[in-house]
Amino acid sequence: MSVRSIAPSDLDDLSRAAQAGARRRLNLNMHADYADPCQRLFNAVEPGSYLRPHRHTDPPKPECFVAIRGRFLLLIFDDAGRIVERIELAPDGPVVAAEVPPGTWHGIVALEPGSIFFETKPGPYTPLSDKDFAPFAPAEGSEQAGEYLKSAMRDM
Repeated sequence: MSVRSIAPSDLDDLSRAAQAGARRRLNLNMHADYADPCQRLFNAVEPGSYLRPHRHTDPPKPECFVAIRGRFLLLIFDDAGRIVERIELAPDGPVVAAEVPPGTWHGIVALEPGSIFFETKPGPYTPLSDKDFAPFAPAEGSEQAGEYLKSAMRDM
């Protein structure tokens, strides 16, 4: 077993790849595979990328976000889809990291180009049950997703 290390140039490459991709985001996994009991990954997210609000309920899992570069807005929703909390995350504050409790509706929005956060949550990752997508939010790739993202940002 060897130590896995990530250099600033790796994050630069990740950010460039996210900027060039259709979804405008990309992750770099630290864990060896999806069965790992602790999922650890860097997420490069560009402004305009839509991460559909979701929660983790099957099984209930917390999720931790640590801002590495840029700025993010962590959105917390109630069951009706109203935003009940906005938390700005950035490496130099006002908040550097936040942990979302299990079963909490949340989403995250990049506020600056080149933004990267580090995420951890319990594994294993099972794509079909990992996220419970919010019924109040449009699906990724839908025509409504862009407008929904803009509406979440209006009250800033």
